[in-house]
Amino acid sequence: MDALELKKIVSDGLLSFPVTDFDQNGDFNQATYQKRLEWLAPYGATALFAAGGTGEYFSLVGNEYSQIIKTAVDTCKGTVPIIAGAGGPTRQAIAHAQEAERLGAHGILLMPHYLTEGSQEGLIEHVKQVCNSVDFGVIFYNRSVSRLTLESLQKLADMCPNLIGFKDSSGQIDFMTAVTHSMGDRFSYLGGLPTAEIFAAPYKALGCPVYSSAVFNFIPKTAMEFYNAIRSNDTATTNHLIDNFFLPLIKIRDRKSGYAVSMIKAGAKIIGYDAGPVRPPLSDMTPQDYQDLADLIATLGPQ
Repeated sequence: MDALELKKIVSDGLLSFPVTDFDQNGDFNQATYQKRLEWLAPYGATALFAAGGTGEYFSLVGNEYSQIIKTAVDTCKGTVPIIAGAGGPTRQAIAHAQEAERLGAHGILLMPHYLTEGSQEGLIEHVKQVCNSVDFGVIFYNRSVSRLTLESLQKLADMCPNLIGFKDSSGQIDFMTAVTHSMGDRFSYLGGLPTAEIFAAPYKALGCPVYSSAVFNFIPKTAMEFYNAIRSNDTATTNHLIDNFFLPLIKIRDRKSGYAVSMIKAGAKIIGYDAGPVRPPLSDMTPQDYQDLADLIATLGPQ
């Protein structure tokens, strides 16, 4: 798949980050990961991000990355495109991007580099080197210490034809308005804030109609219902789900740092698709928080 095909795919529809399955020893569990993808693929997501943020990319070591991407590509072949996570230091991001391309992924989401802040010149060089290392499409994740200015994004648009997507986690309305108005259809724009459904309507108004849903991991039917309601401006449905599910969900998520991932794995376990524990420095949900999440999910009915 070339970069323009990927751009078309991520310009419309719901995206999601499947969690990565670990066994009780914390090792990658290929068998249950495959079953997870087989279950999620038919629900209608436009693409799935393998080894993304919700997939605990930041904790993977050695050949785990290759195993995860290969499993995802092989399992979902002909059903749903796979976009691989890639990030960390520039050379690691390049190595993972090239490996994802070799294994048949359809593109990468370029995630934040590392703890240290970089200058805009450094970030431009980082993104350029990753883009130049592969032929398929690259989506930049504007988040944390890896945030571009409009001017930097404009420079990269000229330098890197295969940089086709911009996923934003800044939440800055003025910035995103400037980006979408200035860059037009040069990029596909994705919403990237945690529990993206809460921000879906305002981001759509900013020219960013696509987002990735973490809750798709455990309530795929509801996630698709919400997305279709956003797309058709069905505010009665979106308001009902925000008031009765997503706002209470956020209250649970915010009880402890790291629950943005831990809560998703807990949700998967609650509905019968246990992905195992999270890896440190994340921690699993407490029994009470887990039960509160289970009670909230039960209000939605069968998925």
